[in-house]
Amino acid sequence: MIIPVRCFSCGKVVGDLWERYLQLLDQGVGDGDAMDQLGCRRYCCRRMVMTHVDLIEKLLRYNTAERERANALEQ
Repeated sequence: MIIPVRCFSCGKVVGDLWERYLQLLDQGVGDGDAMDQLGCRRYCCRRMVMTHVDLIEKLLRYNTAERERANALEQ
């Protein structure tokens, strides 16, 4: 869903790394190099960021309340 605030294993804050990680990937930086640039050295924290799947945008497409409100405004 959303990036966890802390690493599940060690408790380090990783929630603030997600946006910068995506920016580095868009710039063509490799996964490992991006993690190094962000200062994420522990493999448990790397796992938290690298394996995160951002499902919130996909779920928002299926928001029925929003869709019903848009349909009501059209009519």
